[in-house]
Amino acid sequence: MSATARRILPTIPWPWLGRGGRVSGLRLGCFALCCAPGVWMLWLWFSGAFEPEVAKAALHETGKWAVRALLLALAVTPLRWTAAWPQVVPLRRMVGLTGLVYAVVHLFLYAVEQNWKLGTVAWEILVRFYLTIGMVSFIGLVVLGWTSTDGAVRRMGRGWKKLHRWVYPLTALALFHHFLQGKVDVTEATLSAGLFVWLMFWRLLPAERRAQPWPILALAPAAAVVTAGLEYAWYALATRLPADRIAAANLDWEMVPRPVHWVLVAGLVMALITFWRQRALAGPPR
Repeated sequence: MSATARRILPTIPWPWLGRGGRVSGLRLGCFALCCAPGVWMLWLWFSGAFEPEVAKAALHETGKWAVRALLLALAVTPLRWTAAWPQVVPLRRMVGLTGLVYAVVHLFLYAVEQNWKLGTVAWEILVRFYLTIGMVSFIGLVVLGWTSTDGAVRRMGRGWKKLHRWVYPLTALALFHHFLQGKVDVTEATLSAGLFVWLMFWRLLPAERRAQPWPILALAPAAAVVTAGLEYAWYALATRLPADRIAAANLDWEMVPRPVHWVLVAGLVMALITFWRQRALAGPPR
């Protein structure tokens, strides 16, 4: 490799490189996991699993992964506190940008589904409420992604944090879009909303409580109850399905686990991580 190439390559922000320009195993693993859903969807596409409506099926999958990546990006900070794992913080940008990439592909596939009739695409976004909501969230995420560079952080100073706090309402809009698109089957939208509720509850804790086991433990049932309430409200107000039966199913652990159950389990896992961290920091008993 020439001397010029050696000078240029370290300046390229390869996602698997750490601050010193060396390959980071953690960042490389995160990058691989971020790419894995895209590779999986390509395999489904070319294997015929998305047929008969290939673009439509891929459209839905990319939308789901965009929301999942956003939630994972929001989970980085709680994980840093509860597990005392500061090394995970630099991964937040990568995961957040992954969500933006899947959102871009999601919009691209919508244009494909509309046979590249961009006028129709624009009109549909204007007149269909769930598409309007999705587009507002998308535009906001593009702004956040565009200003996620180190240079933007330096230039904007304190304004950068204020701008990037918009990720919370933008994620909420994306989840609302998810509900509206799901219509009757909102199982995954409910699960995503429940996890988002837990993440927001954690951020409402006082700073001195965010790494303490018992407040974290209390968040699990609280988020589960709100999740159940959201699911009941959706089916009661937006569908003709029996919301009471769906609410009763949330109390029946003999049935297939429902979103409220997964939210409760996820919250308990975070509490267990916090308990484990506290014991590890305390060291062996004397």
